[in-house]
Amino acid sequence: MIKLYDLNTMSLEEVLDRTEEETVDVSDIVAQIIQTVRKDGDQALLEYAKKFDKAELSNLVVTQEEIDEALAEIDDYFIETLKQARDNIQLYHEKQLRTGYRIEKEDGIVLGQKVTPLARVGVYVPGGTASYPSSVLMNVIPAKIAGVGEIVMVTPPDKRGKVAAPILAAATVAGVTKIVKTGGAQAVAALAYGTESVPKVDKIVGPGNAFVATAKRMVFGQVDIDMIAGPSEILVLADGTCNPRYVAADLLSQAEHDKMAQAVLVTDSAELAAQVAEELEVQLSQLPREEIARTSIENRGKIIIAGSLEQAVEAANAIAPEHLELCVDDPFTLLPLVKNAGSIFLGKHTPEAMGDYFAGTNHILPTGGTARFSSPLGVDDFVKKSSYLYYTPEALAKVKDRVADFAEREGLHAHGKSVTIRFED
Repeated sequence: MIKLYDLNTMSLEEVLDRTEEETVDVSDIVAQIIQTVRKDGDQALLEYAKKFDKAELSNLVVTQEEIDEALAEIDDYFIETLKQARDNIQLYHEKQLRTGYRIEKEDGIVLGQKVTPLARVGVYVPGGTASYPSSVLMNVIPAKIAGVGEIVMVTPPDKRGKVAAPILAAATVAGVTKIVKTGGAQAVAALAYGTESVPKVDKIVGPGNAFVATAKRMVFGQVDIDMIAGPSEILVLADGTCNPRYVAADLLSQAEHDKMAQAVLVTDSAELAAQVAEELEVQLSQLPREEIARTSIENRGKIIIAGSLEQAVEAANAIAPEHLELCVDDPFTLLPLVKNAGSIFLGKHTPEAMGDYFAGTNHILPTGGTARFSSPLGVDDFVKKSSYLYYTPEALAKVKDRVADFAEREGLHAHGKSVTIRFED
């Protein structure tokens, strides 16, 4: 049964005690894998595929023939769905594209910013029992919009040495440049340092298990990474007019991800709180992934009763959830009050699943409260920015003494000299 809390009798601090995620230290194993991949390249990837994926591979790179076979397995309806989702994601993310700027001041001074796409990006796509073609779209499309020249996707093969057909279909629709059959920490190492089949990239994006997350931490600095994602989270903020069946379904949409996922309802209605708690039990028994969802709900789920919708928003801001649903009649009134959330779903007919698959916003979001200071994956994650400046001799002459004085006050004589020397002749 989900736990109930009442802000009328408890403090926000008591209610919002965030359970620490249970982690396993795999650092030594991952460090060894990285070292082996750096030393042995493709041979290490082939051996790890045999060891971890039980796959005997003759080649690491997915061939066009394999892609064609996969596309033949996928029905036209799903291909069309992928294309419509791609178009929605593209429409949303194109608005994020930066072009840089230039400021021309008096006396020939020019300042500006140059925006340059990363040359090559690696996208990690998990394999295993489930495949997530939606994550392919969410990672690849912003990179394409940014102008990334080459996108290398890595994903573990199944025991037959094949990549799931929906993954290959999504990669084709999104425009992936190269697909390599490797997963785990070894895939991250290959992207970071390069092998015979895997080109070295500038940045690695995409979710993974503890081995993948640890490897991303270890190679950061050699390459950039997106984020270290934790378990999924949803917070539904609902008033008393909401349908409890809808609210329960939305909470379970994240609880079924992972036993460590967190589903929270914050409401100003004690009656709705009780109804949702009952409805959760009904719907849990109907889920194919009941064991996972039930563990999530019972161990990490919460229903919080607030004294008002404003207090409910305060609680939501303190939690800073990955997904926030504002299930009220006029969500745009509450929207300005929201300060901390990865993605915000407005109204009673915008379930979180719309953002996961189709609407166009990105579903790669900050978790674990990091929405307090970080943002969803977007076009900005695939570009770098350089500043530039230009001074004429006359412009430099006007400020040379101030710059030299500034440098001297910091004890950096050569800095000042590099300015004044231009006026000594």
